[in-house]
Amino acid sequence: MPTCDVCGNRYDKAFTLEQGGRRGTFDSFECAIHAFAPTCAHCKCRVIGHGVEGNGDIYCCAHCARHAGVKGVADRA
Repeated sequence: MPTCDVCGNRYDKAFTLEQGGRRGTFDSFECAIHAFAPTCAHCKCRVIGHGVEGNGDIYCCAHCARHAGVKGVADRA
């Protein structure tokens, strides 16, 4: 029975996620998010949606990107 790489739970419905050269086994999307989702460079929350990229960093929203000095970003068109 597979074991979750994050919490150690053994679960018969675990799944494997691959991203680039990384691979992990998880029992839930919550654990997969903790392991794979990037962290906002400003507020440190996990970026689960598309996020905003600027100056080589990723942010959870335009608000955080602007606070970090990124110009020309908006959450809405």
